Amino acid sequence: MPKRKNTFSSWRQRLAQRAVHAGWAWVRRTGSVTAEHPGRFRFGAIGEHTRLAFPLGTVFGEPWIRLGSYCIIGEQVTLTAGLMPDLDLGPDPILRIGDGVVLGRGSHVIADTTVTIGSDCYFGPYVYVTSTNHSYDDPHQPIGKQWPRMEPVEIGPGCWVGTGAVILPGARIGRNVVVAAGAVVRGTVPDHAVVAGAPAKVVRRWTPDTGWQPPLRTPAPVPIPDDLTPGQLRALADLDEEAVSRLAALDPDG
Repeated sequence: MPKRKNTFSSWRQRLAQRAVHAGWAWVRRTGSVTAEHPGRFRFGAIGEHTRLAFPLGTVFGEPWIRLGSYCIIGEQVTLTAGLMPDLDLGPDPILRIGDGVVLGRGSHVIADTTVTIGSDCYFGPYVYVTSTNHSYDDPHQPIGKQWPRMEPVEIGPGCWVGTGAVILPGARIGRNVVVAAGAVVRGTVPDHAVVAGAPAKVVRRWTPDTGWQPPLRTPAPVPIPDDLTPGQLRALADLDEEAVSRLAALDPDG
């Protein structure tokens, strides 16, 4: 026989679940870091409307970290300046992040020497950027005990870096570059390029003379006009639904 449902217990469980969700939402709002509410962090600069989501990843060396305005730093993002906490790194910033940058959940930016991320860059989740790499020159010493190599990293403005990409020391990425998911980037990448693979190679590039080569396979999306009102957008959505319904009626197998 089916078990009798305990209505009172189910009601209590739903109430407890709502309380937990509401409490966690409050914790996330309260724990996020902004210029107005920096908590224990003392960044070299943090611009207006920039927010670091809670829970944060590892953050240290923040006096040498400068964050621009209108940045979104996702949950569990690691931002570090220097090899370890509590070092004096001198008068100049080590990690510079421009305005309007989005760092996806779980990403890491490790700046043991200078790392610069230009404005309006968007990172997917779990991107790894580092200015330091292990060295293995001495075959008789464990690699982890050998002094690492450090080279500055620069990512130009307007780039899109896909999920799980790795940006290695010495990388110089131009403006408006697409880094494919899972790519491993080292060396110099020109402006307006698409790179993919490990190690990453240029697979498409735009120039004023030739446009995109190889040509794009799909047409560019049409942006929403600036003067379109919310009411007009809703009306367009209703028209789309009506058109889909009519097509389904004409072709029931489609």
